[in-house]
Amino acid sequence: SDRPDSLKQGRFFNNFYAIINPTGKLGVTLGFDIGADRKPIISGDRRAGEGSYVWYSPVVILRYAASPKSYVAGRVEYYDDENGVIISTGTPNGFKTFGYSLNYDYAILPNALLRIEGKVFNSKDAIFEADNANSRTNTSLTTSLAISF
Repeated sequence: SDRPDSLKQGRFFNNFYAIINPTGKLGVTLGFDIGADRKPIISGDRRAGEGSYVWYSPVVILRYAASPKSYVAGRVEYYDDENGVIISTGTPNGFKTFGYSLNYDYAILPNALLRIEGKVFNSKDAIFEADNANSRTNTSLTTSLAISF
């Protein structure tokens, strides 16, 4: 883990996924991340409890090749980190968030991809910073240009 060795807190993490694209036009990615941190030493050899803090995240991504240069994709995911191991919120339910996104990719060149993406995150607690208060929802519209060398 990224915590001090004195806490004697090991970390286990796995990323499982399958990419299914039988026709080349429509593909689906199914994924599941899961991790666990052993509960830390809080005094002497006494731990903060038995077992581990567990977090997980399932995801489904659909991608459609509209043409050889353009793609449309949608993503649905959930992230559960109740104990704040990876994402600390300081809220009663921790980080329990659904995410949804829709994006359009266009291959400008064989090594350059332009993306426009809209995202919505919806959490059980008001964890996202808004104008003058916290909100349960966060939305964004982004663009990016990825170039590989």
